Amino acid sequence: MNNHEIDYKLLGDDMQFVEVELDPEETVIAEAGSLMMMNDNIRMETIFGDGSNESSVSGIMGKLIGAGKRVITGESLFMTAFTNEGTEKSHVSFASPYPGKIVPVDLSEVGGKIICQKDAFLAAAKGVSVGVEFQKKLGTGFFGGEGFIMQKLEGDGMAFVHAGGTIHEKKLEAGEVLKVDTGCLAAMTGDVDYNIEFVGGIKTALFGGEGIFFATLRGPGTVWVQSLPFSRLASRVFAAMPQEGGSKGEGSIARGLYDIFGGDRR
Repeated sequence: MNNHEIDYKLLGDDMQFVEVELDPEETVIAEAGSLMMMNDNIRMETIFGDGSNESSVSGIMGKLIGAGKRVITGESLFMTAFTNEGTEKSHVSFASPYPGKIVPVDLSEVGGKIICQKDAFLAAAKGVSVGVEFQKKLGTGFFGGEGFIMQKLEGDGMAFVHAGGTIHEKKLEAGEVLKVDTGCLAAMTGDVDYNIEFVGGIKTALFGGEGIFFATLRGPGTVWVQSLPFSRLASRVFAAMPQEGGSKGEGSIARGLYDIFGGDRR
């Protein structure tokens, strides 16, 4: 194995967190801001990139190129590495950023690569490469919900991906096609053929309420579908927020906070 071998435990239901067990000198990497708690003998270090291929010149150049791609996606240039410097097993936990599920993926069992939403990565064993995947098809790039760029995780270790709501894992046979709302596609293995199609029919497109395009996924491969994309959650929250000049009789928490912090102070 090129990656560190880590054990883990998923805890919680709708707001899950993953507890990673590290042997002495084992390391797990995570996106900044995902830490929930850790034991005292775990050292936290900010690293450039994902910590893979640190020694070779080509590895350094690869990290610089990868960093440039991450800047394009709006991601940070840096990640955080958590290393057990003690003599016994220790634990570090990472929390979900919003209601949903954490999907553990053993990359060695899915061909060494998965492609996911650019904000889906939570944590992984050190050695897993975290990069970006440029969609080669213009239609996919312009209308795929995630634009030209998605996130890719490569290696042979454990990786943890977060998605909203309930997660459904669907295994596609060779030639089997699954049509998914573009926002509900959480992740897929690298062998899945991904494209974007027009829903068909002007009336359906304009008034159907399901968007103008959907993702067409063709097997073989594995697809993870989320029931609550963050964009859908955010749009519902925004729609429920009070608007300027709106009614002030709504008995909601948002209404109360608005009155306290930003409402009419007369």
